[in-house]
Amino acid sequence: MMNLKIYIANAFADNKFGGNPAAVVPLDKWLSETLMQQIAAQNNLAETAFIVPQDGDYAIRWFTPTVEVALCGHATLASAHIFFNHLGYPKDQIRFHSKGGPLQVSRNAEDKIMLDFPADQLVPANDTDLVEKGLKIKPAELYKSAFDYMAVLNDQDDIEKLSPDFGLLTKLPSRGLIVTSRGHEADFVSRCFFPQSGINEDPVTGSAHTAMVPYWAEKLGKSKLSAIQLSKRRGYLDCELKKDRVLMSGHAFTYLVGEIDI
Repeated sequence: MMNLKIYIANAFADNKFGGNPAAVVPLDKWLSETLMQQIAAQNNLAETAFIVPQDGDYAIRWFTPTVEVALCGHATLASAHIFFNHLGYPKDQIRFHSKGGPLQVSRNAEDKIMLDFPADQLVPANDTDLVEKGLKIKPAELYKSAFDYMAVLNDQDDIEKLSPDFGLLTKLPSRGLIVTSRGHEADFVSRCFFPQSGINEDPVTGSAHTAMVPYWAEKLGKSKLSAIQLSKRRGYLDCELKKDRVLMSGHAFTYLVGEIDI
């Protein structure tokens, strides 16, 4: 019998029941990929993060209920929150090594946690018909990032009214689809759909903001931006474009501390 600690924290939240929940499982050494995927499927959250010590830092891997992903923002923020608040980590900065590269995470005096991620580069895309049919609205612009398609709509109201055909969106050759526009209460807003990864709508998606922040920084002519992800749970991010890096800050709240018996 193997006994593992597990934590669940809500990331990019403004209350204990908002933001995006992520499970965090600290390990001494890696489990098999099959077992990590089984645990993630059992948790049935957007992501479960597994973390092991590595050369004075930590290595991190993320699993959705169906697949491993190369980059995940909210589960990284949740992981840092657990280290800072439950595992006795003494410093204000922590470095995670991932398949998406090294990720620097820090906390500030406001008790917000900041992610330092590589900026994503967008290229124009021409899969407009499939996106239009899947969203039931024609995007004003369409791009492809390293992971996702990104559709730009004209207004926040259009994003709030979306009721996508997930069967059609699954056919997009990508991790998923980001939909974004200028915001009413924030500089920009978004919703993110990942049926290909077993998540029809993700509550808050840090990695998607690595594509949106450079786009909106150029459009709006400023490097510091506020963002809201308009899922049912809502996510709130303070963002900054700093050369080829995207900084994303937000709060996290612990929801659960428990054990896994395997």
